[in-house]
Amino acid sequence: MSADSKLNLFNFGDPKIKTLHITWFAFFLTFVVWFSHAPLMVFIKEAFDLTSHQVKALLILNVALTIPARIIIGMMVDKYGPRKVYSGLLVLSSFVCFAFAQAKNYEQLAIFRFLLGFVGAGFVIGIRMVGEWFPAKQVGIAEGIYGGWGNFGSAAGAMTLPTIALLFGGDDGWRYALALTGVITLIYGVFYFFTAKNTPKGSTYFKPKKSRGLEVTSYGDLFFYLAMNVPMYIALGVLAWKLSPAGVKLFSETVMYVLWGVLVVLFIVQTQGIWHVNQEHLEQGVPELEKYKFKQVAILSVSYFVTFGSELAVVSMLPLFFIETFDGLDPVKAGLLASGFAFMNLVARPTGGWFSDYFGRRKSLMVLVGGLAVGYFVLSQIDGEWWIPLAVIATMCCSFFVQAGEGAVFAIVPLVKRRMTGQIAGMTGAYGNVGAVTYLTVLSFVDYSTFFLVIAASAIFIVAACVFLEEPKGKIAETLPDGTVHLIDVD
Repeated sequence: MSADSKLNLFNFGDPKIKTLHITWFAFFLTFVVWFSHAPLMVFIKEAFDLTSHQVKALLILNVALTIPARIIIGMMVDKYGPRKVYSGLLVLSSFVCFAFAQAKNYEQLAIFRFLLGFVGAGFVIGIRMVGEWFPAKQVGIAEGIYGGWGNFGSAAGAMTLPTIALLFGGDDGWRYALALTGVITLIYGVFYFFTAKNTPKGSTYFKPKKSRGLEVTSYGDLFFYLAMNVPMYIALGVLAWKLSPAGVKLFSETVMYVLWGVLVVLFIVQTQGIWHVNQEHLEQGVPELEKYKFKQVAILSVSYFVTFGSELAVVSMLPLFFIETFDGLDPVKAGLLASGFAFMNLVARPTGGWFSDYFGRRKSLMVLVGGLAVGYFVLSQIDGEWWIPLAVIATMCCSFFVQAGEGAVFAIVPLVKRRMTGQIAGMTGAYGNVGAVTYLTVLSFVDYSTFFLVIAASAIFIVAACVFLEEPKGKIAETLPDGTVHLIDVD
């Protein structure tokens, strides 16, 4: 490993190391807030006498807004910079957190849980920030540390919030625990605004010429881009269906059809916006130096579909899988055994980024997603005859490849087109949520073994798609409004 690819994470005098630490902690807090309701659900269910359908509705609502939010936040971060957007997101989410903690009825719980899904887009912001501060030879491991350590926020919340609620005591202990996360997030949002900087001293922050959609460099890529938006709207449509009488019965069938109509209108509006962004420069012709291939974005998006998408899906079903597979296993033990899947984030995601930096971008992604396929195939073979520790080891080995694959995906994202990193990260991140919706929908129709096999099969398809992923090499060109061209190293 070359000297310039090493990171000294304890060198706090290095501005880029300081930026990495304050940014992964911002992401950490967004995940604490985003998943704060899950470990406290037993208290919330008792306080409001919720039915199982109402609990499931809250869980679905928590992820519903994240798909469009990641697209919107991606556009905002490219236009306004990660410092302002991250600070704003943290501060605004703290007030929604306060509102959720003070909810008086189920309807208020549902509304504020839906709105808190927006904080799940915070991940996208740091991808651009870290990409600005670290050179290509270090960006993989830096993004992996950012993603892996930040992702641990959900596990940290699960470990601490129930205890905090019990310490406050009484029927409202859960409210104080949630409000405390809001207070910390509010303070940190202000701290981040005054501490973070978008770029190193003397560097230029490149912005897209227009921000209603990605700029593509050929008509073929334009139609490819429009086609890639369709699955996101389908996933949102499926979520609306799950909240209808066919699913958790949050609203009527009429409301579901209205929401589907709204999604169609939004797709048309977005398509018009994308055409507006690309019409002029495609008609004039894009200089060869500024061209990039949208297939890079598409392959990274579907790779995140199978990596992060499967992680979200599996984390939500794994405790129940252990309970139903092994006789006599109580919910507490099942939850502890399943938690190993999420814990691997601390080391697996940075390792995936390091693999990408050291062994090559495409090769690392193919190997890791291939390992993911093998891992899920092994999980599909687990039954009640297995020795429980062996099942847990198999689960953790699978999760290593899942999360290392996520690290390898986002080791490449900042190297595609610098001024649109936020939007590229937004689309890639949104596809992770699309994957979760897809896999959980599959699970509602099949048994556990088939569910794992479906993920494994889709991973094999992604490995084949990665053959067409081009290794970022040489330099990418970014043009300032005054016409000045900057060349940025990507290898």
